[in-house]
Amino acid sequence: MPHRVGVPRPAIPVLEVSRLRIAREGKVILRGLDWRVERGQHWVILGPNGSGKSSLLAALTGYFAPSSGRLAVLGETFGRSDWRELRRRIGLVGPSVAAMIAPSEPALSVVAGGVDGLINLWHRPKPAALARARRLLRLLKVGELAARPWGHLSQGERQRVLIARGLAPAPALLILDESCAGLDPIARAEFLALVQRLPKLTPGLAIVFVTHHVEEIRSTFTHALLLRNGTALAAGKMADVLKPAALSKLFGRKIRLTKGRAGWALTVAGE
Repeated sequence: MPHRVGVPRPAIPVLEVSRLRIAREGKVILRGLDWRVERGQHWVILGPNGSGKSSLLAALTGYFAPSSGRLAVLGETFGRSDWRELRRRIGLVGPSVAAMIAPSEPALSVVAGGVDGLINLWHRPKPAALARARRLLRLLKVGELAARPWGHLSQGERQRVLIARGLAPAPALLILDESCAGLDPIARAEFLALVQRLPKLTPGLAIVFVTHHVEEIRSTFTHALLLRNGTALAAGKMADVLKPAALSKLFGRKIRLTKGRAGWALTVAGE
């Protein structure tokens, strides 16, 4: 149907998942997942280990082909578009990326490689990519690390460099996958404070934060998707989803949930 002049075009979602199903070797990992992320929304994907979070992320970034259903980024559908190009619209920060970076790679090159989705550059990046990498490192308060090799960075410093890398191609969506893993308490608090500031640093960017720790959820997040055994138990605005009854079903135990100035806290009833 042609677009009528004078009528605003409907906004194209950053991410749209419809009836997504992923199965491998006879085992269903995700089933019937419907999910939609709009521009500027900030989502938490919350679920216990084995809930399907990693498989969902692999599908979103084009590394895991769905068995059925539809998965689209900015209106372009998996299987019909060049997913290598679409992957550049999704910035990924997680252990899978960190594990591939050579210890000798300078932080500046790590970030500059993100412009074209490359890791461990074998050639000098273009001046524009280097300039953008320097700007992003300064934006994230780690500009002094530009020349430092990856292997000499602390875990907290690596996470900031990875966020800069994820932002390098100016993505529509930034995924933070279990980003607090391996951080000591101080580095964890500093990293979550940075996450809290990201929407102001990158206006309009949609963010997806993947975790199985309620305590890592900050007030900047607007929506939540709860995954258990490959099924979405709930998805929607944070105030509607993050409730004791839903979390009790998610983790299989009776949960108490409290919210303070620093964020959420979860306790198991009877303990």
